[in-house]
Amino acid sequence: MKFRNPFRSTPTEGPVRDAYAAIVGQARAPWFYRDLGVPDTPDARFEMVALHAYLVMRRLSGEDEAAASFAQSLFDLMFIDMDENLREMGVGDLAVGKRIRKLAEGFYGRVASYDEALDGADQPALVAALARNVHRALPTPEADVETLADYVVAANASLAANPAAEILSGRPIFADATGAENMSPSP
Repeated sequence: MKFRNPFRSTPTEGPVRDAYAAIVGQARAPWFYRDLGVPDTPDARFEMVALHAYLVMRRLSGEDEAAASFAQSLFDLMFIDMDENLREMGVGDLAVGKRIRKLAEGFYGRVASYDEALDGADQPALVAALARNVHRALPTPEADVETLADYVVAANASLAANPAAEILSGRPIFADATGAENMSPSP
């Protein structure tokens, strides 16, 4: 097994950071929290970042080795950021590793449920996965969760239309996150 130092600079460091910044920016769009009932909590914010990172990694799957390396670097950076955020929130050093491990394991579970729903165009399964993961079974109008699922489908399609070279340059293009009536690719 090959281990790599995630703190060492790599040729893709700039674009990976740019892509991650775009992911975080999209995940923090006020529309999700204001209009779709996504709880404004650390857990839900993680879920939204993980969802958007997943969508980018999904787009890059099946591409060349450079895309696979980029996706891995993106994954690594997401969890480095989560580690730093937990420490800033005051989580003790001994607990951070366990919490990050649990978040990573949960991420893989989410990937499986989101992939299954998107691959099968199974809107009810996607709605159920989003309700379970993002809304954490909090009382949320089903229409809000359905709108979030519609957004995820639109974002997946937008990224699929986005050339891999653009993403590898740090510029993923998501669907618009300003309102349900306008889910077109964002600039």
